[in-house]
Amino acid sequence: MNIESKIYVAGHRGMVGSAVVRALQEKGYNNIVTRTRSELDLTDQSAVRAFYEAESIDYAVIAAAKVGGIHANSTYPAEFIYENLAIAQNTIHEAHTAGVKRLLFLGSTCIYPKLAEQPILESSLLTSPLEPTNEAYAIAKIAGLKLCQFYRQQYGVLFHSAMPTNLYGKGDNYHPENSHVLPALIRRFHEAKEQELTEVTVWGSGKPLREFLHSDDAAEGIIHLLKLEDPPDWVNLGSGVEISIGELAKLVAKTVGYEGNLSFDTSKPDGTPRKMTDISLIKDTGWKPKISLEDGVASAYQDFLIENQEGSLRV
Repeated sequence: MNIESKIYVAGHRGMVGSAVVRALQEKGYNNIVTRTRSELDLTDQSAVRAFYEAESIDYAVIAAAKVGGIHANSTYPAEFIYENLAIAQNTIHEAHTAGVKRLLFLGSTCIYPKLAEQPILESSLLTSPLEPTNEAYAIAKIAGLKLCQFYRQQYGVLFHSAMPTNLYGKGDNYHPENSHVLPALIRRFHEAKEQELTEVTVWGSGKPLREFLHSDDAAEGIIHLLKLEDPPDWVNLGSGVEISIGELAKLVAKTVGYEGNLSFDTSKPDGTPRKMTDISLIKDTGWKPKISLEDGVASAYQDFLIENQEGSLRV
């Protein structure tokens, strides 16, 4: 990937896509192509075909997706599987048809079985059932991963994938119901502090273990993978460090400055009991994360405050 390469970042307004754009620009890559959802509907195959044909893209990073937490995935499974299947199929197939040199598709570690052996190896894919609460999203992401694998196998194109763990950072989604756990906790504790509430209730038992990676670290990992001559078909992109939801809630409360009590609503679903990736494969290629969870949460909260004040908070 040279400095003149024409790079398309799908989903550039999302947390991961915007982090990739920032990281590319910081490294001197200025020939970056983006489209908003209103400018290009990635579920429309003919529109995607026309875009690729017109732009002569060299590299594509597919960070666009319909995303959400447990509540959103459980409530809207039809939309999650349809939209994400369409995005994967159109962006990958039409890239190949248009002669795109290289494509990196972003999935999620929810592609792995609910009870996969921990930490999760890439080879555990499709070895047992998925977590039911996000099965629709996971199946669509598995399809995208397999599209890249088989197009590479059959046509020799350098299409490959990265499976990020739970990401957070600048530009995260802070919707009160449909956001992921970390931004949801940041918003909840911030509002509890402002409203001087004596107690905050966290969904579930607090016992499940989760792994988090800052979006800036993820962006560095994605660019690293794009520069590899022979990358794995798919690779885990994580921190290799886990924390319980209960301890995460305490960390967020401390970061925000909330001093009230915590309680846990055990009537709400916990999801997968433990989900940590084995990142040996990507570390062996020369990449590792740099941002600790403590520093990352502090940074994310400052970004939340700025975005909230500016009125640009995604909700």
